[in-house]
Amino acid sequence: MKSVKNGRDGRTRIIEGALRRFSQDGVSATTLASLREESGVSVGSFYHHFASKEHVFGVLYAEILTAYQSSFLAELVRHGEARAGIEAVVAFHMRWAGEHPERARLLISERPPRKHEPGGAEVAEERRTFFRQVSDWWRPHMKNGLLQPVHATMCYVLWLGPAQEMCRLWFAGAHTPTEEEIQGLGEAAWQSLRQRPE
Repeated sequence: MKSVKNGRDGRTRIIEGALRRFSQDGVSATTLASLREESGVSVGSFYHHFASKEHVFGVLYAEILTAYQSSFLAELVRHGEARAGIEAVVAFHMRWAGEHPERARLLISERPPRKHEPGGAEVAEERRTFFRQVSDWWRPHMKNGLLQPVHATMCYVLWLGPAQEMCRLWFAGAHTPTEEEIQGLGEAAWQSLRQRPE
């Protein structure tokens, strides 16, 4: 049932309100009452759509992660060359964070739901699919001696770790990255991930 007030259904309003509250206050500091107040829904409407605050977070996190990973892969597969792909994804990551600061803040600062928690199974499955698709792009470059044979976790840390840290500073209001700095992050990622001749 859509709200006459604004045309958006209760579930959408809860998700939108949760994004604002979680990104501003953090999940642990956000109360169920503040979620209902932010979204403007009744207790009955809230429990019609979600079982708990954690349920809202799990669904929201999974939706954000899916959107981010889909855009990541779309950017990655546009580049046939190893260096171009590595550097383009760093630039994409920073651009996406700037365009979606609330969503990016949630992905960066909050622990993902575990498998037994609401949304956890979906997040785990999305990650498996995502890493498999990234590996499909990576493998030929690795075999050609251009990219290192690194585990998925290490790959992520070397590829986007510095960019994530820059985003944290950015969201904290400590520093706004320049285009030159973003380019430097891409170059650093390439230097970290490329194979070097023995």
